[in-house]
Amino acid sequence: MTNSMTEKPASPPRKGQRPQSKGRPQKGNPRKPREDGTPARHAALGVLRAVLETGTTLDDALAKELSRSELKNHPSDKALVRAIATIVLRRLGQIDDILARMLDRPLTDKAPVATGLLRIGVAELLFLGSAHHAAVNCAVTLAAGDKFARGFKGLINAVLRRVIREGDAIIKTQDAARLNLADWAWEGWSRAYGEETTRAIADALLAEPPLDLTVKTSPDYWAQTLSGELMPGGTVRLSHAGRIEELAGFKEGAWWVQDLAASLPGRLLGDVNGEDVLDLCAAPGGKTLSLAARGANVTAIDRAGGRLERLSENLKRTGLEAEIIKADLTAWEPARKWSKILLDAPCTATGTARRNPDVLYRKSEEEVTALAKLQAELLTRASHWLTPGGTLIFCTCSLEPLEGPAQIGLFLSKNPNFERQPVTADEIGGLTECITPNGDLRTLPSHLSEKGGMDGFYAARLIRKS
Repeated sequence: MTNSMTEKPASPPRKGQRPQSKGRPQKGNPRKPREDGTPARHAALGVLRAVLETGTTLDDALAKELSRSELKNHPSDKALVRAIATIVLRRLGQIDDILARMLDRPLTDKAPVATGLLRIGVAELLFLGSAHHAAVNCAVTLAAGDKFARGFKGLINAVLRRVIREGDAIIKTQDAARLNLADWAWEGWSRAYGEETTRAIADALLAEPPLDLTVKTSPDYWAQTLSGELMPGGTVRLSHAGRIEELAGFKEGAWWVQDLAASLPGRLLGDVNGEDVLDLCAAPGGKTLSLAARGANVTAIDRAGGRLERLSENLKRTGLEAEIIKADLTAWEPARKWSKILLDAPCTATGTARRNPDVLYRKSEEEVTALAKLQAELLTRASHWLTPGGTLIFCTCSLEPLEGPAQIGLFLSKNPNFERQPVTADEIGGLTECITPNGDLRTLPSHLSEKGGMDGFYAARLIRKS
Protein backbone atom coordinates (compact mmCIF):
# COMPACT_ATOMS: atom_id res chain seq x y z
CA MET A 1 0.00 0.00 0.00
CA THR A 2 1.54 3.24 -1.10
CA ASN A 3 2.14 6.22 1.08
CA SER A 4 0.19 8.53 -1.18
CA MET A 5 0.11 11.42 1.26
CA THR A 6 3.86 11.85 1.58
CA GLU A 7 5.23 15.33 1.05
CA LYS A 8 7.41 15.76 -2.03
CA PRO A 9 11.07 16.35 -1.16
CA ALA A 10 12.33 19.86 -1.70
CA SER A 11 14.44 20.53 -4.76
CA PRO A 12 18.22 20.17 -4.36
CA PRO A 13 20.48 23.24 -4.39
CA ARG A 14 21.40 24.52 -7.83
CA LYS A 15 24.86 23.91 -9.18
CA GLY A 16 27.37 26.15 -7.47
CA GLN A 17 24.96 27.05 -4.68
CA ARG A 18 26.68 26.97 -1.30
CA PRO A 19 25.19 25.02 1.60
CA GLN A 20 24.62 26.63 4.98
CA SER A 21 27.01 26.98 7.95
CA LYS A 22 27.46 25.07 11.17
CA GLY A 23 26.69 26.61 14.53
CA ARG A 24 24.06 29.10 15.54
CA PRO A 25 21.48 30.17 12.96
CA GLN A 26 22.59 33.32 11.23
CA LYS A 27 20.49 36.42 11.39
CA GLY A 28 18.48 37.39 8.35
CA ASN A 29 16.77 35.14 5.83
CA PRO A 30 16.85 31.53 7.09
CA ARG A 31 16.48 30.30 3.50
CA LYS A 32 19.81 31.79 2.53
CA PRO A 33 22.45 29.03 2.29
CA ARG A 34 25.06 28.91 5.04
CA GLU A 35 28.77 28.90 4.32
CA ASP A 36 29.56 25.58 6.05
CA GLY A 37 27.57 22.59 4.81
CA THR A 38 28.92 20.00 7.24
CA PRO A 39 25.69 19.76 9.33
CA ALA A 40 23.71 18.85 6.22
CA ARG A 41 26.28 16.29 5.04
CA HIS A 42 26.50 14.82 8.52
CA ALA A 43 22.73 14.45 8.62
CA ALA A 44 22.71 12.86 5.14
CA LEU A 45 25.31 10.37 6.37
CA GLY A 46 23.03 9.49 9.28
CA VAL A 47 20.07 9.00 6.96
CA LEU A 48 21.97 6.70 4.62
CA ARG A 49 23.43 4.60 7.43
CA ALA A 50 19.98 4.18 8.98
CA VAL A 51 18.49 3.05 5.66
CA LEU A 52 21.30 0.83 4.40
CA GLU A 53 22.56 -0.62 7.68
CA THR A 54 19.43 -0.96 9.83
CA GLY A 55 16.59 -1.04 7.28
CA THR A 56 14.96 2.18 8.48
CA THR A 57 12.63 3.77 5.95
CA LEU A 58 13.91 6.87 4.19
CA ASP A 59 10.99 8.91 5.52
CA ASP A 60 11.65 7.89 9.13
CA ALA A 61 15.40 8.45 8.83
CA LEU A 62 14.86 11.90 7.31
CA ALA A 63 12.33 12.85 9.98
CA LYS A 64 14.83 12.02 12.71
CA GLU A 65 17.80 13.81 11.18
CA LEU A 66 15.89 16.90 10.02
CA SER A 67 14.56 17.47 13.53
CA ARG A 68 18.06 18.16 14.86
CA SER A 69 18.60 21.65 16.23
CA GLU A 70 21.43 22.57 13.84
CA LEU A 71 19.09 22.07 10.86
CA LYS A 72 15.77 23.10 12.34
CA ASN A 73 15.67 26.67 11.05
CA HIS A 74 17.55 26.20 7.79
CA PRO A 75 15.35 25.03 4.88
CA SER A 76 18.24 25.02 2.40
CA ASP A 77 20.21 22.62 4.62
CA LYS A 78 17.17 20.37 4.91
CA ALA A 79 16.78 20.41 1.14
CA LEU A 80 20.41 19.43 0.74
CA VAL A 81 20.02 16.51 3.16
CA ARG A 82 17.02 15.20 1.21
CA ALA A 83 18.72 15.68 -2.12
CA ILE A 84 21.93 13.90 -1.09
CA ALA A 85 20.20 10.94 0.55
CA THR A 86 17.78 10.49 -2.33
CA ILE A 87 20.37 10.69 -5.10
CA VAL A 88 22.73 8.27 -3.31
CA LEU A 89 19.93 5.71 -3.01
CA ARG A 90 18.79 6.20 -6.60
CA ARG A 91 22.29 5.83 -8.03
CA LEU A 92 23.98 3.63 -5.43
CA GLY A 93 24.98 1.04 -8.01
CA GLN A 94 26.71 3.60 -10.18
CA ILE A 95 28.35 5.29 -7.19
CA ASP A 96 29.74 2.03 -5.81
CA ASP A 97 30.99 1.03 -9.27
CA ILE A 98 32.87 4.33 -9.54
CA LEU A 99 34.39 3.86 -6.09
CA ALA A 100 35.40 0.29 -6.94
CA ARG A 101 37.38 1.65 -9.89
CA MET A 102 39.04 4.26 -7.69
CA LEU A 103 40.07 2.01 -4.81
CA ASP A 104 42.82 -0.62 -4.94
CA ARG A 105 40.73 -2.76 -2.60
CA PRO A 106 37.26 -2.32 -1.07
CA LEU A 107 36.90 -0.63 2.29
CA THR A 108 36.11 -3.14 5.00
CA ASP A 109 32.75 -3.41 6.75
CA LYS A 110 34.46 -1.70 9.70
CA ALA A 111 34.62 1.56 7.73
CA PRO A 112 30.93 2.46 7.21
CA VAL A 113 31.49 6.16 7.91
CA ALA A 114 34.28 6.48 5.35
CA THR A 115 32.21 4.53 2.82
CA GLY A 116 29.23 6.77 3.44
CA LEU A 117 31.27 9.94 3.06
CA LEU A 118 32.74 8.69 -0.21
CA ARG A 119 29.27 7.85 -1.54
CA ILE A 120 28.00 11.30 -0.58
CA GLY A 121 31.02 12.95 -2.20
CA VAL A 122 30.54 11.09 -5.49
CA ALA A 123 26.81 11.91 -5.50
CA GLU A 124 27.51 15.59 -4.99
CA LEU A 125 30.35 15.85 -7.48
CA LEU A 126 28.79 13.89 -10.33
CA PHE A 127 25.02 13.98 -9.91
CA LEU A 128 24.06 16.99 -7.78
CA GLY A 129 26.41 19.58 -9.23
CA SER A 130 27.68 20.75 -5.85
CA ALA A 131 30.70 23.02 -5.75
CA HIS A 132 33.80 20.82 -5.85
CA HIS A 133 35.60 22.45 -2.96
CA ALA A 134 32.51 22.27 -0.72
CA ALA A 135 31.86 18.59 -1.40
CA VAL A 136 35.49 17.53 -0.85
CA ASN A 137 36.23 19.80 2.11
CA CYS A 138 33.08 18.78 3.99
CA ALA A 139 33.78 15.08 3.46
CA VAL A 140 37.33 15.48 4.76
CA THR A 141 36.16 17.60 7.71
CA LEU A 142 33.56 15.03 8.72
CA ALA A 143 36.10 12.22 8.42
CA ALA A 144 38.53 14.12 10.62
CA GLY A 145 35.88 14.52 13.29
CA ASP A 146 34.95 10.83 13.45
CA LYS A 147 37.24 8.43 15.31
CA PHE A 148 36.34 5.56 13.00
CA ALA A 149 36.89 7.54 9.79
CA ARG A 150 39.86 9.72 10.82
CA GLY A 151 42.36 7.26 9.42
CA PHE A 152 40.68 7.44 6.00
CA LYS A 153 40.83 11.23 5.73
CA GLY A 154 43.66 11.25 3.21
CA LEU A 155 42.10 8.47 1.18
CA ILE A 156 38.77 10.29 1.00
CA ASN A 157 40.46 13.47 -0.16
CA ALA A 158 42.48 11.66 -2.84
CA VAL A 159 39.58 9.59 -4.14
CA LEU A 160 37.17 12.50 -4.41
CA ARG A 161 39.74 14.64 -6.22
CA ARG A 162 40.24 11.78 -8.65
CA VAL A 163 36.45 11.58 -9.08
CA ILE A 164 36.50 15.24 -10.12
CA ARG A 165 39.03 14.42 -12.85
CA GLU A 166 37.76 11.06 -14.07
CA GLY A 167 34.17 10.62 -12.89
CA ASP A 168 32.32 12.03 -15.90
CA ALA A 169 34.24 9.76 -18.27
CA ILE A 170 33.42 6.70 -16.17
CA ILE A 171 29.70 7.53 -16.15
CA LYS A 172 29.70 7.37 -19.95
CA THR A 173 30.89 3.75 -19.80
CA GLN A 174 28.40 2.57 -17.17
CA ASP A 175 25.25 0.52 -17.68
CA ALA A 176 23.27 2.69 -15.28
CA ALA A 177 20.02 0.74 -15.51
CA ARG A 178 21.66 -2.55 -14.59
CA LEU A 179 23.92 -1.10 -11.90
CA ASN A 180 21.20 0.78 -10.03
CA LEU A 181 18.80 -2.15 -9.67
CA ALA A 182 19.38 -4.88 -7.11
CA ASP A 183 19.98 -8.27 -8.72
CA TRP A 184 16.68 -9.69 -7.47
CA ALA A 185 14.71 -6.75 -8.89
CA TRP A 186 16.52 -6.77 -12.24
CA GLU A 187 16.06 -10.49 -12.72
CA GLY A 188 12.44 -10.56 -11.57
CA TRP A 189 11.36 -7.57 -13.62
CA SER A 190 13.20 -8.80 -16.71
CA ARG A 191 11.28 -12.08 -16.50
CA ALA A 192 7.97 -10.26 -15.98
CA TYR A 193 8.30 -7.34 -18.38
CA GLY A 194 11.32 -8.02 -20.59
CA GLU A 195 14.71 -6.33 -20.47
CA GLU A 196 13.71 -3.33 -22.59
CA THR A 197 10.84 -2.41 -20.28
CA THR A 198 12.97 -3.10 -17.21
CA ARG A 199 15.55 -0.63 -18.50
CA ALA A 200 12.80 1.92 -19.06
CA ILE A 201 11.60 1.39 -15.49
CA ALA A 202 15.14 1.78 -14.16
CA ASP A 203 15.54 5.03 -16.07
CA ALA A 204 12.22 6.32 -14.69
CA LEU A 205 13.38 5.60 -11.12
CA LEU A 206 16.26 8.06 -11.50
CA ALA A 207 14.09 11.11 -12.05
CA GLU A 208 12.57 13.30 -9.34
CA PRO A 209 8.82 12.56 -9.62
CA PRO A 210 6.28 15.35 -10.01
CA LEU A 211 3.62 16.04 -7.38
CA ASP A 212 0.18 14.64 -8.19
CA LEU A 213 -3.01 15.97 -6.64
CA THR A 214 -6.51 14.54 -6.60
CA VAL A 215 -9.08 17.33 -6.40
CA LYS A 216 -12.59 17.18 -4.97
CA THR A 217 -14.09 19.15 -7.85
CA SER A 218 -13.12 21.30 -10.85
CA PRO A 219 -9.81 19.73 -11.93
CA ASP A 220 -9.54 22.19 -14.83
CA TYR A 221 -9.75 25.13 -12.45
CA TRP A 222 -7.14 23.75 -10.07
CA ALA A 223 -4.77 22.81 -12.88
CA GLN A 224 -4.89 26.42 -14.06
CA THR A 225 -4.73 27.92 -10.56
CA LEU A 226 -1.72 25.82 -9.56
CA SER A 227 0.00 26.10 -12.94
CA GLY A 228 -0.24 22.34 -13.26
CA GLU A 229 -1.07 19.88 -15.98
CA LEU A 230 -4.36 18.00 -16.16
CA MET A 231 -3.58 14.29 -16.45
CA PRO A 232 -5.75 11.32 -17.46
CA GLY A 233 -8.53 10.72 -14.97
CA GLY A 234 -8.47 14.29 -13.67
CA THR A 235 -5.22 14.22 -11.67
CA VAL A 236 -3.50 17.61 -11.44
CA ARG A 237 0.27 17.29 -11.85
CA LEU A 238 2.75 19.89 -10.61
CA SER A 239 6.36 19.86 -11.78
CA HIS A 240 7.64 22.43 -9.29
CA ALA A 241 5.41 22.50 -6.25
CA GLY A 242 7.43 23.88 -3.33
CA ARG A 243 5.96 23.41 0.13
CA ILE A 244 2.63 21.62 -0.05
CA GLU A 245 1.09 23.56 2.85
CA GLU A 246 1.70 26.84 1.01
CA LEU A 247 -0.13 25.85 -2.19
CA ALA A 248 -3.50 27.36 -3.02
CA GLY A 249 -6.34 25.10 -1.95
CA PHE A 250 -4.46 23.21 0.76
CA LYS A 251 -6.01 24.93 3.77
CA GLU A 252 -9.42 24.88 2.13
CA GLY A 253 -9.12 21.12 1.60
CA ALA A 254 -9.67 21.33 -2.14
CA TRP A 255 -7.24 18.49 -2.89
CA TRP A 256 -4.88 15.89 -1.45
CA VAL A 257 -1.61 14.35 -2.58
CA GLN A 258 -2.07 11.09 -4.50
CA ASP A 259 -0.03 9.64 -7.32
CA LEU A 260 -1.95 9.27 -10.57
CA ALA A 261 -1.57 5.48 -10.46
CA ALA A 262 -2.89 5.31 -6.89
CA SER A 263 -6.03 7.18 -7.96
CA LEU A 264 -7.03 4.51 -10.50
CA PRO A 265 -8.00 1.38 -8.48
CA GLY A 266 -10.87 3.11 -6.69
CA ARG A 267 -12.36 4.09 -10.04
CA LEU A 268 -12.83 0.42 -10.85
CA LEU A 269 -15.66 0.23 -8.29
CA GLY A 270 -17.79 2.27 -10.69
CA ASP A 271 -20.46 4.65 -9.46
CA VAL A 272 -20.18 4.73 -5.67
CA ASN A 273 -22.47 7.70 -4.98
CA GLY A 274 -24.65 6.72 -2.04
CA GLU A 275 -23.08 3.26 -1.85
CA ASP A 276 -21.49 1.63 1.20
CA VAL A 277 -17.82 0.89 0.47
CA LEU A 278 -15.40 -1.09 2.63
CA ASP A 279 -11.85 0.28 2.26
CA LEU A 280 -9.37 -2.26 3.65
CA CYS A 281 -5.78 -1.35 4.60
CA ALA A 282 -6.97 2.21 4.04
CA ALA A 283 -4.26 4.38 5.61
CA PRO A 284 -2.84 6.87 4.85
CA GLY A 285 -6.13 7.46 3.08
CA GLY A 286 -5.82 8.73 -0.49
CA LYS A 287 -8.32 6.17 -1.75
CA THR A 288 -10.66 6.78 1.20
CA LEU A 289 -10.75 10.48 0.37
CA SER A 290 -11.35 9.78 -3.32
CA LEU A 291 -14.25 7.44 -2.58
CA ALA A 292 -15.79 9.85 -0.06
CA ALA A 293 -15.47 12.72 -2.54
CA ARG A 294 -17.45 10.65 -5.05
CA GLY A 295 -20.29 10.27 -2.57
CA ALA A 296 -19.51 6.88 -1.04
CA ASN A 297 -20.26 5.95 2.54
CA VAL A 298 -16.80 4.67 3.37
CA THR A 299 -15.76 2.39 6.21
CA ALA A 300 -11.97 2.63 6.35
CA ILE A 301 -10.00 -0.01 8.25
CA ASP A 302 -6.30 -0.21 9.07
CA ARG A 303 -4.18 -1.39 11.97
CA ALA A 304 -1.67 1.50 11.85
CA GLY A 305 -2.79 4.06 14.40
CA GLY A 306 -0.44 6.84 13.35
CA ARG A 307 -1.41 6.54 9.69
CA LEU A 308 -5.09 6.53 10.65
CA GLU A 309 -4.51 9.79 12.50
CA ARG A 310 -3.23 11.29 9.26
CA LEU A 311 -6.36 10.03 7.53
CA SER A 312 -8.52 11.68 10.19
CA GLU A 313 -6.61 14.94 9.78
CA ASN A 314 -7.06 14.89 6.01
CA LEU A 315 -10.76 14.09 6.30
CA LYS A 316 -11.13 17.08 8.58
CA ARG A 317 -9.10 19.33 6.26
CA THR A 318 -11.08 18.33 3.18
CA GLY A 319 -14.48 18.33 4.87
CA LEU A 320 -15.10 14.71 3.86
CA GLU A 321 -16.49 11.95 6.05
CA ALA A 322 -15.69 8.28 6.60
CA GLU A 323 -16.02 5.78 9.42
CA ILE A 324 -12.56 4.83 10.68
CA ILE A 325 -11.85 1.52 12.42
CA LYS A 326 -8.50 0.47 13.83
CA ALA A 327 -8.25 -3.29 13.48
CA ASP A 328 -6.03 -6.16 12.36
CA LEU A 329 -7.72 -7.63 9.30
CA THR A 330 -6.31 -11.09 9.99
CA ALA A 331 -8.55 -11.22 13.08
CA TRP A 332 -11.32 -8.67 12.45
CA GLU A 333 -14.81 -9.93 11.61
CA PRO A 334 -17.53 -7.60 10.31
CA ALA A 335 -21.15 -7.80 11.42
CA ARG A 336 -22.43 -7.34 7.84
CA LYS A 337 -21.49 -7.75 4.18
CA TRP A 338 -20.66 -5.17 1.50
CA SER A 339 -21.39 -4.94 -2.21
CA LYS A 340 -18.21 -2.92 -2.87
CA ILE A 341 -14.82 -3.65 -1.30
CA LEU A 342 -11.40 -2.18 -2.01
CA LEU A 343 -8.41 -4.13 -0.67
CA ASP A 344 -5.13 -2.22 -1.03
CA ALA A 345 -3.05 -5.05 0.36
CA PRO A 346 0.25 -4.69 2.25
CA CYS A 347 3.08 -5.24 -0.20
CA THR A 348 6.76 -4.56 -0.89
CA ALA A 349 5.80 -1.20 -2.47
CA THR A 350 8.43 -1.59 -5.17
CA GLY A 351 6.16 0.36 -7.50
CA THR A 352 6.79 3.49 -5.42
CA ALA A 353 10.58 3.42 -5.83
CA ARG A 354 10.52 6.75 -7.71
CA ARG A 355 9.44 8.45 -4.50
CA ASN A 356 10.90 5.92 -2.08
CA PRO A 357 14.23 4.72 -3.52
CA ASP A 358 15.03 2.96 -0.26
CA VAL A 359 12.49 0.20 -0.91
CA LEU A 360 14.77 -1.67 -3.30
CA TYR A 361 17.44 -1.90 -0.56
CA ARG A 362 15.07 -2.80 2.26
CA LYS A 363 13.16 -5.51 0.38
CA SER A 364 14.13 -8.96 -0.87
CA GLU A 365 12.70 -11.96 -2.68
CA GLU A 366 12.04 -13.57 0.70
CA GLU A 367 9.90 -10.62 1.77
CA VAL A 368 7.96 -10.76 -1.51
CA THR A 369 7.07 -14.37 -0.72
CA ALA A 370 6.09 -13.61 2.87
CA LEU A 371 3.89 -10.68 1.90
CA ALA A 372 2.25 -12.70 -0.88
CA LYS A 373 1.07 -15.18 1.76
CA LEU A 374 -0.45 -12.35 3.80
CA GLN A 375 -2.12 -10.92 0.70
CA ALA A 376 -3.66 -14.29 -0.12
CA GLU A 377 -5.05 -14.53 3.42
CA LEU A 378 -6.53 -11.02 3.32
CA LEU A 379 -7.99 -11.54 -0.15
CA THR A 380 -9.71 -14.74 0.98
CA ARG A 381 -11.09 -13.06 4.08
CA ALA A 382 -12.33 -10.04 2.13
CA SER A 383 -14.05 -12.29 -0.39
CA HIS A 384 -16.20 -13.72 2.42
CA TRP A 385 -17.47 -10.22 3.22
CA LEU A 386 -18.74 -9.55 -0.33
CA THR A 387 -22.41 -9.90 -1.27
CA PRO A 388 -23.43 -11.99 -4.32
CA GLY A 389 -23.00 -9.84 -7.41
CA GLY A 390 -20.69 -7.53 -5.48
CA THR A 391 -17.37 -6.06 -6.63
CA LEU A 392 -13.99 -6.62 -4.96
CA ILE A 393 -10.94 -4.65 -6.09
CA PHE A 394 -7.59 -6.16 -5.13
CA CYS A 395 -4.60 -3.86 -5.61
CA THR A 396 -0.96 -3.45 -4.60
CA CYS A 397 1.69 -0.82 -5.31
CA SER A 398 4.16 -3.54 -6.22
CA LEU A 399 5.87 -4.47 -9.47
CA GLU A 400 6.29 -8.08 -8.36
CA PRO A 401 4.09 -10.60 -10.27
CA LEU A 402 3.71 -12.70 -7.11
CA GLU A 403 1.97 -9.71 -5.50
CA GLY A 404 -0.31 -9.15 -8.49
CA PRO A 405 -1.43 -11.43 -11.34
CA ALA A 406 -0.12 -14.60 -9.68
CA GLN A 407 -2.16 -13.73 -6.60
CA ILE A 408 -5.36 -13.34 -8.61
CA GLY A 409 -4.70 -16.45 -10.70
CA LEU A 410 -4.32 -18.54 -7.54
CA PHE A 411 -7.45 -17.03 -5.96
CA LEU A 412 -9.64 -17.67 -9.01
CA SER A 413 -8.40 -21.24 -9.28
CA LYS A 414 -9.61 -21.87 -5.73
CA ASN A 415 -12.81 -19.80 -5.89
CA PRO A 416 -14.98 -20.69 -8.92
CA ASN A 417 -17.75 -18.51 -7.51
CA PHE A 418 -15.66 -15.45 -8.48
CA GLU A 419 -14.80 -14.12 -11.91
CA ARG A 420 -12.56 -11.37 -13.25
CA GLN A 421 -14.25 -8.31 -14.79
CA PRO A 422 -11.82 -6.66 -17.23
CA VAL A 423 -10.86 -3.01 -16.89
CA THR A 424 -11.84 -0.71 -19.75
CA ALA A 425 -9.77 2.20 -21.04
CA ASP A 426 -12.47 4.80 -20.41
CA GLU A 427 -12.46 3.92 -16.68
CA ILE A 428 -8.81 4.92 -16.36
CA GLY A 429 -8.61 8.02 -18.53
CA GLY A 430 -7.85 6.21 -21.77
CA LEU A 431 -4.58 4.68 -20.55
CA THR A 432 -4.81 1.59 -22.75
CA GLU A 433 -1.14 0.72 -22.17
CA CYS A 434 -2.03 0.13 -18.52
CA ILE A 435 -4.41 -2.77 -19.24
CA THR A 436 -2.99 -6.30 -19.30
CA PRO A 437 -4.11 -9.03 -21.73
CA ASN A 438 -6.19 -10.48 -18.86
CA GLY A 439 -7.94 -7.14 -18.41
CA ASP A 440 -6.24 -6.13 -15.17
CA LEU A 441 -4.72 -2.74 -14.38
CA ARG A 442 -0.91 -2.62 -14.47
CA THR A 443 0.84 0.73 -14.34
CA LEU A 444 4.62 1.03 -14.58
CA PRO A 445 6.95 3.89 -13.58
CA SER A 446 7.88 4.15 -17.26
CA HIS A 447 4.31 4.78 -18.38
CA LEU A 448 3.71 8.42 -19.37
CA SER A 449 7.47 8.91 -19.06
CA GLU A 450 7.34 12.01 -21.25
CA LYS A 451 5.07 13.60 -18.65
CA GLY A 452 6.90 12.45 -15.52
CA GLY A 453 5.82 8.82 -15.21
CA MET A 454 3.69 7.29 -12.46
CA ASP A 455 3.96 4.75 -9.67
CA GLY A 456 3.75 1.04 -10.37
CA PHE A 457 0.35 -0.38 -9.43
CA TYR A 458 -1.56 -3.58 -10.02
CA ALA A 459 -5.33 -3.98 -9.65
CA ALA A 460 -7.83 -6.66 -10.55
CA ARG A 461 -11.62 -6.44 -10.40
CA LEU A 462 -13.38 -9.52 -9.10
CA ILE A 463 -17.12 -10.16 -9.16
CA ARG A 464 -18.87 -12.63 -6.89
CA LYS A 465 -21.27 -14.58 -9.03
CA SER A 466 -24.93 -14.26 -8.08
